[in-house]
Amino acid sequence: MAETSHVEGGKRRRPVPAAAAKPTSRVRMSAAQRREQLISIGRQIFAERGFDATSIEEVASRAKVSKPVVYEHFGGKEGLYAVVVDREVRSLLDRITTALTAGHPRELLEQAALALLGYIEEETSGFRVLVRESPVLSATGNFSSVMNDVAHQVEHILGAEFSSRGYDPKLAELYAQALVGMVALTGRWWLEVRKPRKETVAAHLVNLSWNGLSHLEAKPGLITASGR
Repeated sequence: MAETSHVEGGKRRRPVPAAAAKPTSRVRMSAAQRREQLISIGRQIFAERGFDATSIEEVASRAKVSKPVVYEHFGGKEGLYAVVVDREVRSLLDRITTALTAGHPRELLEQAALALLGYIEEETSGFRVLVRESPVLSATGNFSSVMNDVAHQVEHILGAEFSSRGYDPKLAELYAQALVGMVALTGRWWLEVRKPRKETVAAHLVNLSWNGLSHLEAKPGLITASGR
């Protein structure tokens, strides 16, 4: 330890120890906090690079932990990815389900479109993770599975409308898939361009779908097929 001395009245005083620097202490995370940190970091890297290009080494490096810590929590990259995707699936589905409150079908379309676009805008990393296909997961754990769940909800709404208007309710599933697919693909496009604003995008989606639904033919046919 460094010492300092003083001279007073021609006499050297006894050296006084210099004040020691206080050691910096790092706050140790609990197991739950560490797990959340790793999930957050994994979510970001999977969004940036996709599953294949992501490594446990990079996750550990960004978290400033050793690789065994990551393995201890998730068993490997597949386990971490599955947790991240499961959270995003539930988050998006809950957001859309909660948004569907209006009784009028047109308002329901607006709410569903705005809910999806809002998720893309506010949870961009999560949406990027969902739209990247991974060989690790089955069809029950990706963006397509979420859209299928939403389509089933829309199907029930359309089925009741079709019955009241004299259309075949068995076709409600087909129309539900078409409507949800239109919104989902537009959302993936909007993820990159981010214009026009989400309210404008939702309004045009509803304009196309609602005005198309309101002028449905009872038994549509193909012009090209009839001309042969």
